[in-house]
Amino acid sequence: QTLHIVTEVVLPIEMPFQPWIILKELVGQAKPFTYVAFVMLLVLMLTQYICHNIVESSETKGTTTSTDENDATLDECAACERKADDLKTCVACKEVKYCDATCQKSHRSKHKKECRKLAAELHDEALFKQPPKEECPICCLSLPHPKHIMFMACCGKFLCNGCIYAQLETSGNSSCPFCRAHAATEEDYIERLKKRIAVNDAEAFQSLACKYDKGTLGLPQDRKKSRELMLRAAELGSRDAYTCLAADYVEGRVEMNMKKLNHYWERAAMGGCLTSRFNLGSRETGERNNMDRAMKHWMIGARDGHDESLNNIRQGYTNGFVSKDDFEEVLRARKETTDEMRSDQREAVVRHAY
Repeated sequence: QTLHIVTEVVLPIEMPFQPWIILKELVGQAKPFTYVAFVMLLVLMLTQYICHNIVESSETKGTTTSTDENDATLDECAACERKADDLKTCVACKEVKYCDATCQKSHRSKHKKECRKLAAELHDEALFKQPPKEECPICCLSLPHPKHIMFMACCGKFLCNGCIYAQLETSGNSSCPFCRAHAATEEDYIERLKKRIAVNDAEAFQSLACKYDKGTLGLPQDRKKSRELMLRAAELGSRDAYTCLAADYVEGRVEMNMKKLNHYWERAAMGGCLTSRFNLGSRETGERNNMDRAMKHWMIGARDGHDESLNNIRQGYTNGFVSKDDFEEVLRARKETTDEMRSDQREAVVRHAY
């Protein structure tokens, strides 16, 4: 009976190789063999069968797991729940995704409230982030405040007045300390700006806009052209352009629009303009009566060395709006910033009123 089960049930099972051929040959030759040899051969066949099934099971499981992992990496449409890797992200909140405009429109009523909340959180996160510090490409020290730096139209670099003064003192000429371009006449300077504008240099747009605004360097005064150039500079990311556009509203050159004014101040502040940052804090206390947000703005400005912001933080500490730990942290950060901007050349500029 055992031999019948082995030959009729176990042997027909498909396996990678067929050891039962040996058994059939032994039986066919009708030679006697011991039970030990028979049992060993039976164990060999069963072991091979079990291992074969384990391999097949692992391959099937691996395929299923791989499929599940691929599904997990796909994005899901918030409206129709379709999964794909080419969905469009919501521009405002950056959280949900849609197949197309139709899905986004159908889901708008459900997502609108949450979207505004998430968008506001993202905006505040970017607004109250300490701006990165820019360095002078020559001395590699943090650039001082805008009134102590100069835009070089020849190479498109911002240089500190210390390096410019050092070049004048050592060589006796006013060539560019970075690219060694010769000192430019008014016509040469305008041509250099135009070359920088041709490659979409934001600061070149802003600089030329200022020249048209004041009618300097032989250019006619043209406020309309100046504003067009300034808007283009802002689109390209010029911090100073945002500052100038905001000044147009403050000085009454254009009709007041508080929404745009606030937008330009915010963009300039995120780019590192300390005056715009101070103005945002003043507006929070005056129009919105939000002292917490005002102190956040002034703390950022005070860390970067803005004196008026530091005075307001000191007053806020006295009145209990700023904690002792925050006030001490601001003072330490301000000292570090001041030390990073200090150099013998820059101090010489102050002494000689260059």
